[in-house]
Amino acid sequence: MIKNSDVAKVMRDLGFLTEITEEDPNVQFRARAYYRAADTIASLPENVTDIYDKYGVNGLLELPSVGKAIASKIEEYLKRGKMHHLEELKAKVPIDIDELYGIEGIGPKTIRMFYDKLHIKNLADLEKAATEGKLKTLPGFTEKKELDIFKQIEFFKRGKGRLIIGEVYPLVKQIEERLQHIAGVKNAAAAGSIRRMKETIGDIDYLVAASDPERVIDFFVKMPEVQEVLGRGQAKAFVKLASGIDADLLVVPEESWGSALQYFTGSKEHSVQLRKIAISKGLRLNEWGVFKGDKRIAGTTEEEVYKILGLQWIPPEVRENAGEIELGRQGKVPKLVEYGSLKGDLQVHSENSDGTATIEEMARGAKAFGLDYIAITDHTKSLKLAGGLEEQELLEQADRISQLNDKLREEFRILSSAEVNIMKDGSLDIPNTVLDKLDIVGAAIHSHFNLPIETQTERLIKAAKNPSVDILFHPTGRLINKRAGYPVDVEKVIEVSKDTNTVLEIDAHYDRLDLKDEYVRMAVRKGVKLVIDSDAHHPIHYSFLTFGVAQARRGWAIQSDILNTLPADKLLNALK
Repeated sequence: MIKNSDVAKVMRDLGFLTEITEEDPNVQFRARAYYRAADTIASLPENVTDIYDKYGVNGLLELPSVGKAIASKIEEYLKRGKMHHLEELKAKVPIDIDELYGIEGIGPKTIRMFYDKLHIKNLADLEKAATEGKLKTLPGFTEKKELDIFKQIEFFKRGKGRLIIGEVYPLVKQIEERLQHIAGVKNAAAAGSIRRMKETIGDIDYLVAASDPERVIDFFVKMPEVQEVLGRGQAKAFVKLASGIDADLLVVPEESWGSALQYFTGSKEHSVQLRKIAISKGLRLNEWGVFKGDKRIAGTTEEEVYKILGLQWIPPEVRENAGEIELGRQGKVPKLVEYGSLKGDLQVHSENSDGTATIEEMARGAKAFGLDYIAITDHTKSLKLAGGLEEQELLEQADRISQLNDKLREEFRILSSAEVNIMKDGSLDIPNTVLDKLDIVGAAIHSHFNLPIETQTERLIKAAKNPSVDILFHPTGRLINKRAGYPVDVEKVIEVSKDTNTVLEIDAHYDRLDLKDEYVRMAVRKGVKLVIDSDAHHPIHYSFLTFGVAQARRGWAIQSDILNTLPADKLLNALK
């Protein structure tokens, strides 16, 4: 069956190649339509194939951002497994989209120039040209720019082979649930880095407690997602999924569930320390249990394992041997912010800029998700490509939000806001006299990423010192596996944020997860307040909040550190 991720990839490829091959003035808007459709389909809770089978093209037309032209292309792909228009574009410029599309700082037009001038078709060609100094001979290129691209290639190569958590999480959980419902299974879970909610995943480790391992393994290797069985034994199986990721399964007896779950969750450094503690107590710890001599004395639950070692149970997200074991020994492991504790989302986009739904649709989607309020943070005027709003448009939108709140009454609250662009000199592209009429103001950097660290830091500091700015959105500008982010002294920004009562955002979109966990922990230590936002461009994106909460937990944040765990009125009172 064709998956949503397959259709989304085809649409992204179509958008990218459209930008590369076509010259007319509307090409960016046409490409953007393909990208929006890709984002919508990638986030659908239902398989797009099922939608088409049930409702045909009319079902596709009901999807946000899918018009007649795009629906017909999706239909063609679902029927034929390929798309004629995409094949035509690939024939015009035979490049490896998957490789070159992922390099930050290299846009479609640059890739076309690389192909036309240097016959660069893939990452190896690009790396060779950069190494030989050929890029700096091209129009608009300098030695510095060539070096920057070489660094980006190295960054991209390091991230290759690891998938972003949001790309695999739905599938991981779907398989986990299936395993839980096999007859005779007592427990089933995905362990390893996915349980620790790491930003990227190398492979998937499944653990099952059951009395009949053969039944579980037989089910596992025959799943529709399995592309190849790499090996199987009496209690183990190793497969490669169609997505390209490896998945391993281990079946253990019920009495070993806790010790095996701890062992295969990791991290390696955390587990090594636990084994050292066990040895110091005359015990032996492995995946089968905690043993005193030949007698197993613990292992049924994780809590039991930690308790017999003299430790408080430690949440998976912080098992990195970064001080958590000492706190566990003292019984002082913090009660981390909980999944589902957020009451609002303070970065939400509507169709008035680069979102795909109306303000009311975003509000109703948030309410259905379980939130009590959202802030509509459409982009501002200097971000033309994202449909940025002018001053008067922002004020008119605030009026419409007020009217919508009257319509919604006390069921839900929409806050007027904006994602204001921080300019090169640290000023904002909207004056404070307008911003002060909004409920909340977020500010973010969207351009000039290559400025020196001192200049980049000063941009953020100047924005933080602006009395109208409440929140700094995605403060380091990184895109996982694509862009390291702009150079910035995060500690300095955190200190100024503390002094100015400026809130820092954890952008929960799985491409960003910005702030990084280490910076979250730094902010928590300094007493800087945080918010967790989905950066939603469609109601489906509220599900990203799970990854933001995980990031906060990995940074040791407790509920009082996260302002949008508060009701709307208390949140507003806590701001500048």
